[in-house]
Amino acid sequence: MKKIILSLAIATLLFSCKEETKEKVKEATTAVTTEVKETADSVKVKAEAKLDTVKVKAEDKVKNIVKTGAEKVEEGAKKVKESVKK
Repeated sequence: MKKIILSLAIATLLFSCKEETKEKVKEATTAVTTEVKETADSVKVKAEAKLDTVKVKAEDKVKNIVKTGAEKVEEGAKKVKESVKK
């Protein structure tokens, strides 16, 4: 009789622990999922900011190159005009 009662007590304990473990696993899964989503969002925002910075820098460089090229063309045109006048 003692063995049966002891067996039932152990079985009840195992089932109750199993339910608690399932709840803990669900909570941990939810927490990890939330953290991963937040990290992904943070990385996305940082990447977009970095891309915007690179884009602005590239546009500035292109503008400077175009400006320098235009100045060289104007200098060349002045030289051609001067040589034609002579």
